[in-house]
Amino acid sequence: MNRVLAAARIQVVHPAVIFGIPWLVVGISFAINVAIWAVAGLGDEPEAGFTGGVLALYVTVCVVFVQAVTQLLPFAMGVSLSRRTYWLGVALVGVLSALGYGIAIAALDAIGDATDGWGVGLTFWAPEPMQADNFFLQVLVSGVPMLAFIFSGIGIGVVVKRWGPNGVWGLAILAVLLFGALSVLITALEAWPEVGGWLAAQSLLTLSVGLPLVIGVVVAGLSFVGIRRVVP
Repeated sequence: MNRVLAAARIQVVHPAVIFGIPWLVVGISFAINVAIWAVAGLGDEPEAGFTGGVLALYVTVCVVFVQAVTQLLPFAMGVSLSRRTYWLGVALVGVLSALGYGIAIAALDAIGDATDGWGVGLTFWAPEPMQADNFFLQVLVSGVPMLAFIFSGIGIGVVVKRWGPNGVWGLAILAVLLFGALSVLITALEAWPEVGGWLAAQSLLTLSVGLPLVIGVVVAGLSFVGIRRVVP
C-alpha cells in the first residue's frame, strides 16, 4: 500500500500541471463564453442558455492522464515501482480527482444558479442535459463522466507506451470503423427513431452516471492488463 501511495504522490509533485492546466483551459473557455453571452445578449434567449464549453475541462484532464502514463511511468519504473503498482497509484489519483472535479463543478453550477447565470443568463458548468435536482446528485452527474475521461486517458497512455504512434492511429481507425459500421447498421435497419426514442426514455442517472461508469470500468480493466506489457 505504501508503494501505491508513493506512485500516487508522483502525480502531484507538480500540481500546477495535473490540476492547474485543466482549470486554466476551462477558465479561458468560461471567460470567452461569458463575454459572448454578455455582448450578444444571449441570456434573453432561453434555448441559448447553455454551452458545451465545460467539455474543455474533461478533455484536458484526459490529456493530463495520458501524460501521467507516457511521461511519468518511465521515471516510476526507474525508482523500482512495478507497472501494476504505478497503475494503482494513478487510478487512485484519478478516482479522487474525479470526486474533486465533481464537487467543484457542482459548486460552480450552484453559484451560477444563484447569480442568474453569472449575470448573463449562461449555464456553463452543468449544461441543461446534465442538470441534476440537488447538489449531491450533481456531483455524481458531473464526476462520473470525468472518471470515464480519466481512465480513457490512462488507457490511451498505455496504448502509446505499448505500441507507439502506430497504436494511437490504429485505435483511432478502429473507433471510426466501429462507429461507422454501427451507423450503417442502424441506417439499414431504419432504426434511428427507435435509438432516439430509447435515449430520450433513459433517466439522467442512466446516461450521465450508469453508462460512463460502465465505460470507465471497462477501459480501466483493459488498461490494467495492457500496462503490464509496456516498456519504459
